[in-house]
Amino acid sequence: MKMHPFVALVACCAALVFGTASAQDSLKLAIGQRGNWENAPAELGQKAGIFRKHGLTLEILYTQGGGETLQAVLSGSVDIGVGVGMAGTMGAFAKGAPVRAIANSTTGADDLFWYVPANSPIKSLKDAAGKTIAYSTTGSSTNLAVLAFIKHFDTPMKPVATGSPPSTFTQVMSGQVDIGWSSPPFAVEALQQGRIRMVAKESDVPSFRNQTVRVMIATTQTVAQKRDALQRFFAAYRETLDWMYSDPAALKSYAEWVNVSEALAKEVRDRFYPLDNLRLERLSGVDEAMADAVGAKFLPAPLTKAQQDELFGAYVRKP
Repeated sequence: MKMHPFVALVACCAALVFGTASAQDSLKLAIGQRGNWENAPAELGQKAGIFRKHGLTLEILYTQGGGETLQAVLSGSVDIGVGVGMAGTMGAFAKGAPVRAIANSTTGADDLFWYVPANSPIKSLKDAAGKTIAYSTTGSSTNLAVLAFIKHFDTPMKPVATGSPPSTFTQVMSGQVDIGWSSPPFAVEALQQGRIRMVAKESDVPSFRNQTVRVMIATTQTVAQKRDALQRFFAAYRETLDWMYSDPAALKSYAEWVNVSEALAKEVRDRFYPLDNLRLERLSGVDEAMADAVGAKFLPAPLTKAQQDELFGAYVRKP
């Protein structure tokens, strides 16, 4: 029986639609700190249709920090962890966890900062002996930074896990914690208004300044089974990054997402997050990172050359 031409056309269109849908692969992501610029490409790129163009749909879970993100990856709940501290990643690998560093999240230390209320007697970390100082979660880059502050400034402070920048801000302003931490755009407006004062930046520790401090991670199983999807993810991520630094529409999208002005969004991007620091291929200061991790007891000893090759063997390369 011959098919009516209109029915045939509808069937053809349906096949195209369903064929396109089936071509979309899904990747689950855990991302620390919802809303900071460094971790925004997945959210913004998905909204802009960039990941879909590369045949991907992203399921995004936001965590309180790198420690939680690492656990989500190791538990198998997600495929990729974004923004995980290098020290925590190396420490988990050294303990036998099936984790691999697959790309750079951020290199350098231009973003994270620590602050106190404007009326606090603390002027710098050098006069903060005995005071409580915040970090996000155990195993995160902020955790390592706080331990490095204690050593670098030779000041015995009390580290406290406070979670995300918004929850940290509440604890600091209510007097539960003496020194808070933040990642732009959070608390930048409060700095501008004079409600808080910055007392330290991650870059105050010299070894952090050109070090890859946070990475993207996956399990060995994900690396082996989803290699093609990962390569398309990296391609879409690169395209999103370039868009975020070249198109005003990206700033507008980001500003609406985190509920800040476009002017503040631009200041955050240009002041705290140089594009080269977010390039997926960046991998710098590994020896310094290992030394810091050993000093903070994340690692029992530096990784051997063979261990480094294994940990970074799936690291993304330039296309």
